Order: sequence, then structure tokens, then C-alpha cells
Amino acid sequence: MSNITDLSKSRYCKGVQCPKILWLDAYKPEEAENVLSEQVMHNGNLVGDLARQYFGSCALVEFSYQKEQMTQQTQEYIRQGAETIAEAAFMTDGLYCAVDLLHRNGDGWDLIEVKSSTKVSKIYLEDMAFQNYVLTRCGIPVKRVFNMHLNSSYVRKGALDLQRLFTLEDCTETVRAMYDAVAERIAGIRSFISVSEEPVRDIDLHCHDPYECAYYGYCSRHLPEHSVFDLAGMFAKTKYKHYHNGIISYEDLLAHAKEIKLNAKHRRQIESVLYHRADETDCKKIREFLDTLRYPLYHLDFETYQQPVPEFDGVRPYQQIPFQYSLHIEQEDGTLEHREFLAKEGTDPRRALAEQLVQDIPQGVCSLAYNMSFEKSVISGLAEQFPDLAEALTDIHDNLHDLMIPFREQSYYSAAMQGSYSIKYVLPALYPDDPELDYHSLDAVHNGSEASAAFATMASHSPEEIAALRKALLQYCGLDTYAMVKVLRRLKEAVRNAASA
Repeated sequence: MSNITDLSKSRYCKGVQCPKILWLDAYKPEEAENVLSEQVMHNGNLVGDLARQYFGSCALVEFSYQKEQMTQQTQEYIRQGAETIAEAAFMTDGLYCAVDLLHRNGDGWDLIEVKSSTKVSKIYLEDMAFQNYVLTRCGIPVKRVFNMHLNSSYVRKGALDLQRLFTLEDCTETVRAMYDAVAERIAGIRSFISVSEEPVRDIDLHCHDPYECAYYGYCSRHLPEHSVFDLAGMFAKTKYKHYHNGIISYEDLLAHAKEIKLNAKHRRQIESVLYHRADETDCKKIREFLDTLRYPLYHLDFETYQQPVPEFDGVRPYQQIPFQYSLHIEQEDGTLEHREFLAKEGTDPRRALAEQLVQDIPQGVCSLAYNMSFEKSVISGLAEQFPDLAEALTDIHDNLHDLMIPFREQSYYSAAMQGSYSIKYVLPALYPDDPELDYHSLDAVHNGSEASAAFATMASHSPEEIAALRKALLQYCGLDTYAMVKVLRRLKEAVRNAASA
């Protein structure tokens, strides 16, 4: 693609989301932020490669920057009578697409788009409609159009069953009905991006749907430091409604508070910033929460990862698989003991983790998590998978408490929390600039997504790299539970300070 108005299927889908993306790609690519997930790309490649085996053997059109070579190779495979062609390439009038799988169907072909998701989304239909349009324009008789995606109810038992792992969803009628709309979209996109002066397109829901736009920071740079988009818990649709009505800044929001029915939590978030309010505490409610805890207290945090293609028996696509936990055991006098588990790379981690967990947490003790619904779901899954451990696991589940409660209920509130009760906002609000709690200073693993990706791919690394990643994972997860210890201490301090005041 050498001309800005040339469109591949990926560029077409970008243009459907917002044609200004294509203009910025051409003229201001330096303004783009990295919003691509390497793990998502890895999953797509993994699923795409596996899907090529669905119909047995297939002829693969090798990638080339010279698109003509790929289209010529495709035509050669068609002449040779290939039943299935992967990456079948077609080009006409500046439009180009490479079909994931082109499968022969009598005197025509079935067009199959492969996705690593578990359902068909609107943008996938646009993708398939563009491909159908290009192939039809190239004289290829398209009989059926399918979206091949993962079957979320498939549970692996023994060898991988591709016929059950994948679902072929027939989208033919929907895609055919979009043919004229594709032609109109192509013309509209080309008209929008063919100008040399930057076209005007205001921010809106399309900035985040179906994908987060790499240029959102650039296009939203006119927003004030504190705006309606910073309000926690408000629907994006509502935020954009206020924005387009000129209610943008925190001052605007307060001025129109009655008109837009601003709720108490949003008003508190706004006023705490504008009026520079000190931290607010409801010590009665905090004390009530603290009274529910018993010592020794077991601070617990899991790390999990997901496999698009399940490698282990009893696992579904994208099932959360726990591979690590950290446990800080706190006595009533503040004494700490740390225990941890990290599974061996390349193995099913669940049994070993569950066995160690029930050894580390005795029955009847009080455990604490931040947003315990996640930890509870992990424990429930382990109990279901391993009936012999179910009694001990269920006891842990039933004695788990949630450190998030005082912050979710705003019993402790700071302007720095920005209306959120996520620990990524709560921790720095309680301990600003504390080097002991600085996730950015960690090596290699700084958040849950990086932890998941590190373990998912760890087995493919060298022994030296594995050792470094294991160390990084242990440091990260250990900091998660130590952070909980520190958050709890701050709650206790608030109660003590109020009692002595």
C-alpha cells in the first residue's frame, strides 16, 4: 500500500472506527501511543496458525511486502486445485485483503475469517464484508462467509479436538447485505483522508470502540486537567453527552449539578479537587470493618493467566489459571511472615498451587484480599477441580474478607484516589512517593498483565531469562500483599488518630 487512499482490510477497519486514524498514520504517526497488546497479538497468531489445520492440509501463501507476489501465488494455488488456501491474497482498485482461510466449496469458495475471540463482534462483520467485497470485485465466487472463533464451552480432555475447539459461525447473509454499504464506506474513508490539511473529527465513543485509539491523547489534548472524563463510575455514553453539551470541566459539572443529576460520589470527587480538601475518614465505619478481622491475618493475592488454546485437561479457552500467590501473615502486634508459591514454567500449575495453599492457610483463620471476588472465584475453581481439597479450599473461601470495602464505601477518601477504589489509585493516595511501594522500580514485571504474559511465555526462554523472570514475578506478587499490609495499617492509624484527637 503506497497511496494514502489504498485500503487493506486492517486499514479499512481502522477507517470504519475513525477515518482520522488513517490520516494521522500518514501525517503524524509520532503522535500515536502504544495501545497494542503483545499478548493479544501472540494469541491471534497462535489461534491463526492452529486454524490452518482445521480442514487438514492447506496451501500457504507466504507473506511478502510485494503484494503482487502474494496475489500471483494465490492464483497459482487456485489453478493447481488447492482445497484450502491460507492467506489467500486479492487486490483490485487499491483494495487489498489476505483471507485467513479460503476453502473450496463446489464451483466456488467459502471465505473464513479466523479470530482468537469467543464470539463475533460488529467490527469482525465489517472485516468480513470488506473481504467479500474485494473477492467479489476480483471475480471470486464466494459461496459462504464464516467467522471461525474459539468455542468458550470447549473443555479439553486428552488430545486437542479442533472440531470442538473452533466454532464456524455462518455470517453469509449479514455480510452480503453489507455489500453496498462497504462501497459507500470506502468512498467516504477515501474522501476524508485524501486532504493534506488535518481533517476535523471530535472525540466521541468511537475513540474507544471497538479498540482504544492510539491517537486519543493527541485528539483530547484540549481537555482541561480535570474533566468529565475523569469521573469514576460514570458511563462513557453519559460523559460524552455532557461533553458535547459543553459541560466539560469540574467547574462546569458543579454549575450544572442539578440539571445533570450529579450524584454524591461524583460531587465529592469534584469538590475534593476544587476545594483542596484533606483526606476524609468515617472512623466509625472503618472501626466496624476492622472489628470483622481476626489475627493472625493472612493477606492473600493470586496471579493468573489465560490460554486461548487450553494446554491442560479440564481447561476452557481463556479460563483463569492461577500460577502464583503471595501470602503475608500478620500477627496482631504487626509481626510479618511471608510465604509464596510460583509454579514451574510449562506445567499445569493448579494442583501444586492448591496443595501448597491449603498447607499455608490453616482452616478457620481469617484471610484478606483486595477485591476478594477475584480470589474467591480462583479458590472456587480449584475446589471444583480437586474434590479431595475442596473442604480446605472452601474454608479459605468462606473466611476471606475484602480490604476494598472501606474504600468502595468511601469510609476513607482522598482526592488523590480520583473517585476510584482500585488499589492502583488507593495505594499511591495513602503512600505518595513511597519508594518501598513503587511498582515502577520493579524489574520486568510491574502489573498483573505483565505477570500473566511473563508466565505464559516463560517456558520459551533461556534458563538465565527464566531465572530473572521468576525473580521478577516473586518480587511483584510479594509487593501486592505487602501493599495490603500497608493499606490496612493506614486504616488503623486513622482510627487511632481519631480516638486521640
